[in-house]
Amino acid sequence: MIKAFASPSSYVQGKGVLFQSKLYLESFGTKPLLITGGHVYEAVGKDFEAYLTKQGFDVILVNFNGESSTKEIDRIAAIAKDQGATAIYGLGGGKTSDTAKAVADTAKLPVVIMPTLASTDAPCSRLSVIYKEDGTVENYRFYDHNPELVLVDSQVIANAPARLLVAGIADALATNVEAQAVTQSGADTMLDAKQTLVGIAIVEKCEETLFKYAHQAVAAVEQNVVSSALEKIIEANTLMSGLGFESGGLSGAHAIHNGLCIFEETHALTHGEKVAYGTLTQLMLEGADEERYNKYLRLIKSLGLPTTLADLHLADVSDEALLEAGKVACAPTDTLHRLPFEVEPGDVAQAFRAVDAYSKQIL
Repeated sequence: MIKAFASPSSYVQGKGVLFQSKLYLESFGTKPLLITGGHVYEAVGKDFEAYLTKQGFDVILVNFNGESSTKEIDRIAAIAKDQGATAIYGLGGGKTSDTAKAVADTAKLPVVIMPTLASTDAPCSRLSVIYKEDGTVENYRFYDHNPELVLVDSQVIANAPARLLVAGIADALATNVEAQAVTQSGADTMLDAKQTLVGIAIVEKCEETLFKYAHQAVAAVEQNVVSSALEKIIEANTLMSGLGFESGGLSGAHAIHNGLCIFEETHALTHGEKVAYGTLTQLMLEGADEERYNKYLRLIKSLGLPTTLADLHLADVSDEALLEAGKVACAPTDTLHRLPFEVEPGDVAQAFRAVDAYSKQIL
């Protein structure tokens, strides 16, 4: 039996670290390609570019089009090769991180991930979720190593909308639920290996942190301030969940998220908002008792995350459409088969309805 644990080479978190980062970045060369764009560039990218220039870096600025698609990855990788970039920096949200990793892999360059949101657990991992141009999931792209550096500026996170921190909490909340199912089934993790004890310890600490500090952290972000609770939640959302999902394994919640992505009505929702419903759906499939189920349901509801089909903008969805989502969730290439029991598309479709009905009853 082979066990495996993976992590980025370095992880640095703290208030203002983006603008103290020369020490961490100079080992990757002085001609980085910086992927960012839109409001991220206006909010922090412009100042960060100026900081790098002042420190002697020759920055190749590339505007990200917003989708981590094969077309966008190939476009940016060509620029990196043509202009002689020495490293790839990804400054933005989860799709920016996923794109930066894919570009670095294509161009055979080191990658530095600089999340401006604590909204997903993508930054630390050695994989990307690749989307089609229409916003549906195409596949996972795996790499042979994790990012060389993940650099998280806590003040930048505090300046972002609170809804996006909540999305990250939802994404991280799935980590222990999914990993414990992988433990029960004895399935492989995202590393195609068995879980390590340290991987399980991390997912359990991640969940503990979320239940203890989530609301305090959200309150801090609503005032754009960095608190001790926010630092803990940033670490849980980004580092603990990132290491945990990869070395602990995905199972139901994220596969169910991928099924929900077939509905255009859900495209305005964040990744984490859909994962929240995926977590409840996995627990329903597992037959979790009311005490355990309600623990997650109440936290998810209290954070304003989806607990009903109406919250997903699917109040009038048909049984046939839910079955199609179930088929996507059960795809052989996805992770639902890592649950410790067999699941058919019809089971997922009915679990969608069961979550909706129970949420309306209990809440």
